[in-house]
Amino acid sequence: METLICGLRLSVLISVSFLWSQLATVHCSRMSWYLSRQVGHDPCYNRDQDRAVRCIPPFTNAASGREVTVSSTCGSPPNRFCAQSNGNEGERELNCFICDATHPKRRHPAEYLTDNHDTHNLTCWQSEPFRQPDENVTLTLSLGKKIELVYITLDFCNKRPDSMVIYKSQDYGRTWSPYQFYSSTCRRTYNLPKNGEITKANEQQAICKDPQESERSLSQIGFNTLEGRPSAGDFDMNPVLQDWVTATDIKVVFNKIQEGSENDIESSYYAVSDFTVGGRCKCNGHASRCLSDDDGNLSCDCKHNTDGPECDRCKPFHYDRPWARATSREANECVPCNCNLHAKKCRFNMELYQLSGRKSGGVCLKCRHNTAGRFCHHCKEGFYTDSTKEITHKHVCKACNCHQVGSLGTICNQTTGQCPCKDGVAGLICDRCATGYQQSKLSVAPCIKIPTPSIPGTSQENGASCPASCNRRLTQSKFCEKPFAIQAEVLSRQTVGDFVKFLIDVKQIYKSSYKKRIRKGRNQFVYVPKKDLRCKCPKLRLNNIYLIIGDDNGGANNNQLMVDRSGLALKWRTLSGRKVAGYQDQRCGRN
Repeated sequence: METLICGLRLSVLISVSFLWSQLATVHCSRMSWYLSRQVGHDPCYNRDQDRAVRCIPPFTNAASGREVTVSSTCGSPPNRFCAQSNGNEGERELNCFICDATHPKRRHPAEYLTDNHDTHNLTCWQSEPFRQPDENVTLTLSLGKKIELVYITLDFCNKRPDSMVIYKSQDYGRTWSPYQFYSSTCRRTYNLPKNGEITKANEQQAICKDPQESERSLSQIGFNTLEGRPSAGDFDMNPVLQDWVTATDIKVVFNKIQEGSENDIESSYYAVSDFTVGGRCKCNGHASRCLSDDDGNLSCDCKHNTDGPECDRCKPFHYDRPWARATSREANECVPCNCNLHAKKCRFNMELYQLSGRKSGGVCLKCRHNTAGRFCHHCKEGFYTDSTKEITHKHVCKACNCHQVGSLGTICNQTTGQCPCKDGVAGLICDRCATGYQQSKLSVAPCIKIPTPSIPGTSQENGASCPASCNRRLTQSKFCEKPFAIQAEVLSRQTVGDFVKFLIDVKQIYKSSYKKRIRKGRNQFVYVPKKDLRCKCPKLRLNNIYLIIGDDNGGANNNQLMVDRSGLALKWRTLSGRKVAGYQDQRCGRN
């Protein structure tokens, strides 16, 4: 078969574009070199330069041995046909024969179209003789997969047809588009101009040619897919022409026999000795061969981390850059996503690819081993990075294990592993008391300060240094020196850092210099330093009503109400509203 391919008629190959003819010549002249290099060598990789390179399957007759479906075959039932030949003294003689599908020497089946072509022992497929010269006969050839075609030739056992069309399908025969028209009457038969012009704007346009003018042999028609196409020299970078030469099926429709043949009905038939389709498996530069499965279906032996029947996509997990056809300059090998061995799936993101300078667009999916992030490159919440292990190690992320009593939450610092500890609590996981603190029985404050020795003029209470006595007397000066004085009920409390925040229900406002006006109702907070509250200076208890006198420029937040040991909080039952109103009227003035 290789000899047959290399020996294909030069009349067909001579007009093929330089690119395709060069590829065919390389295959024929250096076939033995390729075969000798196949063992231990992958042509899709340059071992010396340690890089991927474009590779292409060998040039073959894609029709060889494949089944052709025909609309007409003589011999069922047996019938008579005639053929003209040169007799004595140059006279034309009419010789008649019997076509019989059951007789081994008189049959002309469709398999003769794609068997081994031997010019010394021609085997011909033949249609039934027909009565009308424009009776259609169809040949349909399935190539088994997408093929990049160089040429299509038909060798006839009698005269060529006057009018015929070559169609191609790219979807295995579901839809068809014309590839080439042949007719001596292009305008009348196909409503097309003869030898129409092909420009870069219509390089996928099928044209009509006169077979009597375009072919050197009277018994052959050959169609070169890139002949006359302006961009053929730049085929490698031209997706339009790459699509133009691609086909999965070829259909030839004979529309009209040559004039003169119809004079004798028994001489009106089509007969073809060889149906040849020269080309290569379409593998987009990512495979050096096609393989056949048990059902005879062809598929590319894909390299460069590509996948698919035509190596037309990246194989799973190799989506760090978009798929592209290999060229003579760049193999465009698919690149695996960088997931640090923590993910088996990823996807491609064009926006990230563009932002990276067209270097990386992969996004890892379903990170394992408690990792997270685009590259599974950091630990998820609740885990931190073990600095003693590589990022690719499956145990690189360790659980925070924050102590449920000593910590404020379960999420630790993802770099150091430090858990957020409550006041007075220490340790990586908040499992011990800090220096100067001792364990308590309270879950809200598991560690409290260790009491310090008493000093003159002070008393010790709850581990804090407290004054010997607190000012719990209401005087005119105390009322006037503080910015606000209100009557309020204490509703709830909450620890905020070094302060305790009390929600109060304001009943009466006696004075206020508060920038945001104090309003009656349950919409106000009072802050008390924890150290003063421990010393009961002031002393506030829930569900009690107090006269509260304090500052409005301190506390946990500026301009919040604050009462410290310099302020006053007296239970209202020990006071009278008249007495407080008296202080209000005497010297401080009305608000």
